[in-house]
Amino acid sequence: MTDYFKQLEIRWSDLDPNFHLRHSAYYDFGAYSRISFMNEHGISAEVLRNANIGPVILREECMFRKEIKFGDQVKINLRIEKTHDDFSKWTMVHEIWKNGDALSAIITVDGAWMDTVHRKLTIPPKTFKEIFSIISNNTGE
Repeated sequence: MTDYFKQLEIRWSDLDPNFHLRHSAYYDFGAYSRISFMNEHGISAEVLRNANIGPVILREECMFRKEIKFGDQVKINLRIEKTHDDFSKWTMVHEIWKNGDALSAIITVDGAWMDTVHRKLTIPPKTFKEIFSIISNNTGE
């Protein structure tokens, strides 16, 4: 198991009127991290399209701890908290860190895989579970 981190750059459009990171940007960063991980490990949009499958979010929650401002150095990690044995449903957790040592937010996401043709939940190819096991503590459910 290994850690997966992604460096983030705070853009002007990520800020609220008080010049702090707007709440919805945290969720955007979580999605960016998940999609980046998948792309970097062979689960590209083309692979998803060819398999007629896509990730869906069932629940997303953020606990805000410290404000992030323009100019802060930010990185986000990704880990699998738990999964069904067949990886049909999963819980991912992101921690957003600023300036190397301040935990700024924790995002928890419950998700599943959807068959894009039949529009119902499905079991993903076994390779998906293998790829995500790189970062998983894979507790099963």
